[in-house]
Amino acid sequence: MDVGLADRESVVEQPVRGRPRSEAVERAIIEGTMKLLEEGVPLAEISIERIARTAGVGKATIYRRWSGKEELFVDVLRAAEPEDPELPGTSMRDDLIVLLESLRRRGLANRSSAILHNVHAQMKSSPKIWAAYHNTVIAPRRRLGTEVLRRGQENGELRADLDVELVNDLFVGPMLVRAVLRPDADLADDLAECIVDTLLAGLRPVSSPTAQP
Repeated sequence: MDVGLADRESVVEQPVRGRPRSEAVERAIIEGTMKLLEEGVPLAEISIERIARTAGVGKATIYRRWSGKEELFVDVLRAAEPEDPELPGTSMRDDLIVLLESLRRRGLANRSSAILHNVHAQMKSSPKIWAAYHNTVIAPRRRLGTEVLRRGQENGELRADLDVELVNDLFVGPMLVRAVLRPDADLADDLAECIVDTLLAGLRPVSSPTAQP
């Protein structure tokens, strides 16, 4: 590492008032990566060395926090997306609406964010990055959705004979179609509630008291 780069890294790693030292460094690295993406640099051309130069740190600093650029890109995407929702836990219906509303907001973010739109498109041609994103972002959200549905079955809010994996796809599918496959489609404020109530009308147990409007 050259002296100039070492000096810049020491400056970046100085503690920021009210924030841990490591958080300030990680923020600089993530923002440096975002800067490259905003400038239109393709993922394939973004190296750890280039990220280090842009962020003003050394490559070793990045490797101490991420195993490689695939893992770093996933954290960059997470930083650009809306935060994961906190479920109210009041009912299966309420939890499902919150989960779908989170997807709707991500759809809106994809449309308004050049970073998200371009990186998601490029990830499809990079199996390693897509796999990392799927394992750390998509899969946990899917598990959360199936857990909500299983609790609904246990509570009598959802028919016990249904496959929760399939039912989860039935709820998520319409929102993904609107957000991803139909980028010009309306993502109305009440879309999550409309999807949930439409599907629950046919998926609730017949004897459920909540099946009546």
